[in-house]
Amino acid sequence: MIAEIVTVGTEILLGNIVNTNSAYLAVECANLGLTVYYQSVVGDNEERMKAVIRTALDRSDVVILTGGLGPTEDDLTKEVTAEVMGMPLVEDAHSRERIERYMKEYKKNNSQRRITSNNYKQALIPEGALVLDNHNGTAPGLILEKDGKIAILLPGPPVELKPMFTEEVYPYLRKKQPEIIYSQVVKICGIGESQVAEDIQDMIQAQTNPTIAPYAKIGEVHLRITAKASDEKEGKKLIKPVVRELKRRFGRNIFATEAEKTLEEAVVDMLRDQQLTLALAESCTGGEIAARIVNVPGASQVFTHGFVTYSNRAKRKCLGVKKATLKLEGAVSAKCAKEMAKGGCNAAEADICLSITGLAGPDGGTKETPVGTVFMGCCYNGKVVTREFHFTGNRTKIRQQATAHALAFLRECMMEGISKSE
Repeated sequence: MIAEIVTVGTEILLGNIVNTNSAYLAVECANLGLTVYYQSVVGDNEERMKAVIRTALDRSDVVILTGGLGPTEDDLTKEVTAEVMGMPLVEDAHSRERIERYMKEYKKNNSQRRITSNNYKQALIPEGALVLDNHNGTAPGLILEKDGKIAILLPGPPVELKPMFTEEVYPYLRKKQPEIIYSQVVKICGIGESQVAEDIQDMIQAQTNPTIAPYAKIGEVHLRITAKASDEKEGKKLIKPVVRELKRRFGRNIFATEAEKTLEEAVVDMLRDQQLTLALAESCTGGEIAARIVNVPGASQVFTHGFVTYSNRAKRKCLGVKKATLKLEGAVSAKCAKEMAKGGCNAAEADICLSITGLAGPDGGTKETPVGTVFMGCCYNGKVVTREFHFTGNRTKIRQQATAHALAFLRECMMEGISKSE
């Protein structure tokens, strides 16, 4: 079945509220095996809403609308959808009773507030519609079916929408759509998007079911393998040989095969498994690598020190970078990164230290050392390896790329055990 998502609200069009509902519903529709070709946002305008809903119902089997179910005059979703589908509004006794109970409880806890009669507007439903009880608010959800088309109306607040969808809408749609979509993500670091795409071109050209879709994040490439199946067990069976082949091709560059696992979690897990302690010596990233590491629960078992040595003086004082190195090679150099890494290991008495120094811009670059030049060093078992990178973009983008690549570099160094030194 083809589904379409329509978000109602002028406040979303104006950017006052971020539209997280569409992202949530798109994921849930994919999990159900529904195909979503269109998403749209429309303001609280009756004529424009009619046009959007008519178009959606014409080209899709299921239209999911969010927002505009409240008690005020500009809450028009139910009224407009009912008119478009030719279903007159009638009062639902069950919904009115629930609203009355909710209001009495609300009045008890908010004695200074006045309950207004327009709340009972929410008890009016399109005749023949299936009512979805709202356990977190007053506006009930609705499912309208007519002439082979389905319109599902959900409240706008996510705290109301999500439980209603999970408890009521998902089971309803699951019966309508017996085929599911099952997917798994393979996450890769240390290789660029274009190289990954080239390396799997033959698989993509030959694919039928399952399919592979690559997409890039900063410093990472994710491959989503998606299968259509009758159930999750069959979906896993279809995906398993594809994941096995990807592991054969990309090997140690794969850091996760679970959608939730991050690169920093993979790094912390590796440190924990190898019983290593980590120190970080950062300059151009200003503590961003440390911030990602400490986002991981349990990072305190392995992460001991984070040095943010932004100035040359700090590099000398905290990490023992030589004055001659800074004068002759400069702070943005392989030698400085090497001394930062070794000094960080010594100062923190850590097993491994990652260092980073570079030019994030927008100023300060030269022909020999342009903006975006970054050097990293990793000291492990007394040996140090360094690497040079060149990133593009604005200051924020360069720092984000440097942070992501630093985590991948650290992971690589631990996997190799730093077999060579510089």
